[in-house]
Amino acid sequence: MPTFVITALNDRGQPLRQVERADSERDLRERFLAQGYLVQSVRAQGGWGERRRGKVAVDKFLIFNQQFLTLIKAGLPILRALELLATRARDPRLEAMLGRVRTRVQSGDLLSRAFAQEPAVPELYTTTLMAGEKSGNLEEVLGRYLQYQRMALSLRKKITSSLIYPAVLMTMVLAVMTFLVTYVVPQFAQLYASLDAQLPTITLVVLNLGLVVQHQFAYLAGGVVLAVGLVVYLARQEKASLLLDGLVLRLPLLGELYWKYQVAMLCRTLSTLLQGGLPVVQGLETAATALRSPRLRQGLRATVREVREGEAVSAGLGRHKVVPRLAVEMVEVGEGTGALPQMLASVAEFFDEDLANAMTAVLALIEPAILIVVGSVVALILISLYLPIFSLGARMQT
Repeated sequence: MPTFVITALNDRGQPLRQVERADSERDLRERFLAQGYLVQSVRAQGGWGERRRGKVAVDKFLIFNQQFLTLIKAGLPILRALELLATRARDPRLEAMLGRVRTRVQSGDLLSRAFAQEPAVPELYTTTLMAGEKSGNLEEVLGRYLQYQRMALSLRKKITSSLIYPAVLMTMVLAVMTFLVTYVVPQFAQLYASLDAQLPTITLVVLNLGLVVQHQFAYLAGGVVLAVGLVVYLARQEKASLLLDGLVLRLPLLGELYWKYQVAMLCRTLSTLLQGGLPVVQGLETAATALRSPRLRQGLRATVREVREGEAVSAGLGRHKVVPRLAVEMVEVGEGTGALPQMLASVAEFFDEDLANAMTAVLALIEPAILIVVGSVVALILISLYLPIFSLGARMQT
């Protein structure tokens, strides 16, 4: 019997997420509906490889939604729009997904529920569709989601492009250092061994290091791979991921940049959901899926519990340190004036600009710092290798 992950709300509005076995998605949905739950999504539980094969690129999914919005604005029925876009999709995975979604909608499912059964579709998207269906304004809500995705994708591309040059520089540095230590240094070691010359201490240290790396390279490389694998494994464990994430957030400068990026994503996501007509509690729960940081996600879930009990959103965000103090004050003003969605959008724009300026400043410092450090290390290695030759030459002249 297949296994499914179901997300639902009980009669008090409290979220439920659990794994259940059923003959089909429809049977499981009907079972929970009969028990009085409001079913949000039912997804087939699959392995990592299955989810990876079904994943659609973000830019292609964005283009689909732009075309989909244009078609339904033109008055085309949803079923016809899905069929037309599925036949013209260039990505086989997107084509297959749209075909399955169309079949579910044709059999009576809502559009949000049909997309919610696709593991590759983010929960933010399906929740946005559900808000549009409930408010009867699907076009406007979908338009806001597209604006959100364009801005988020633009920010992500800016950060990625900013990191390309440092990444290439570090790769070249590692390649040069590996060549020097594993090939050049052992060659000098053989030369000096044949001369039986007395070598300076710094030369001996560099030569011994090179010989160790040359003979133990496979073990060293295996140790690095094992260490990376261990970090990845720990990052998937709840307690270890919280610890690692806390260490990342405490990093000087880089931790602050990471936090600002998360805050911008959170505020923009929540603003989009609230403008679409979603209640604050459900918007906060869905916005948690946009956070990559386990520690911030934990703090946001604690905020959700307090907001459900009557606490202000700004108070919870500040108490659990989900966002900086400035953002807390701006959210508090938005709550007081009844313009929380607009204020959240302003917070996101502020941190986007702040993040871009900080990234520019950091990269302006990192690039020359890398060159200086690497140049110093290479110069030290070369001087230590050629120092005995200079000494031998001076002795021969005397």
